[in-house]
Amino acid sequence: MKTDQVALYLEDIWTKGFKLSDEEVRFIYFGRKFTNANYIQVKLAIQLTLAVQYTFDRSFYISLLELFHSNNIIYKKNALELMKKKGII
Repeated sequence: MKTDQVALYLEDIWTKGFKLSDEEVRFIYFGRKFTNANYIQVKLAIQLTLAVQYTFDRSFYISLLELFHSNNIIYKKNALELMKKKGII
C-alpha cells in the first residue's frame, strides 16, 4: 500500500502548530487533483503559502500549485527563484 505523502506532511506541520481545518485539507487535495501536481509540488505550495501569507490562503496556494506544476518545479530553490521572477515575493 502506497503511503499518502501529503497526509504525512500535513500531520508534520500539524505537530509544529499549523492547524488546518478539514475544509482546508480537502482543498489541498482538490488542488492536487485539479492541477495534477505531484507530492513535492503540493508540499512546496503549502510551505510557501504559509511562509508568505502566514496563513493558508486558498487562492494563493492554488496559484502556486499551478505555477509550480506548469514549470516542473521540484526544488524549493527553483520555486523561490520563480516566485521572485514573477514578482510574487
